[in-house]
Amino acid sequence: MRDRRYNILFLCTGNSARSILAESIVNHLGAGRFTGFSAGSQPKGQVHAYALDLLSGLGFPAANMHSKSWDVFAAAGAPHMDFVFTVCDNAAGEACPVWPGQPMTAHWGVPDPAAIEGNELDKRAAFREAFTALENRIRIFMSLPFASLDRMALQQRLDAIGRQPPSSAAA
Repeated sequence: MRDRRYNILFLCTGNSARSILAESIVNHLGAGRFTGFSAGSQPKGQVHAYALDLLSGLGFPAANMHSKSWDVFAAAGAPHMDFVFTVCDNAAGEACPVWPGQPMTAHWGVPDPAAIEGNELDKRAAFREAFTALENRIRIFMSLPFASLDRMALQQRLDAIGRQPPSSAAA
């Protein structure tokens, strides 16, 4: 794949935490080369407040984040996706829409920070851990030599990134 702008869609069931974090990370780090999007199979309709607080506190885009269905990106006129990554185990097991253009796909599962029980500090720490895991994976992804990898080699790299433990996603 040659160097150019790549669109990346992150999928999760609720599109309220992990996929939102990933979208923001890509849009912050993408440097005009990558654009992030996010969606869910059963969107919650609102972004989790801890996700927005974390993104804002770290200086990452948060203002226009919203929870939406993945159907938006399978419809005519939707942006063409080059990559589609599931970030939760539920979305990985669901039947996804057919994505125009046959984007490359991989599963990059990260534990759901919104499911953590405990005090506010525990919950916010879970969001930070999810953010860190996603940021590490995205940085590895963005550093891949796209121009020198054929489709099969790139797919192997995408899958390997997803196999890294979320707490230590490094290549």
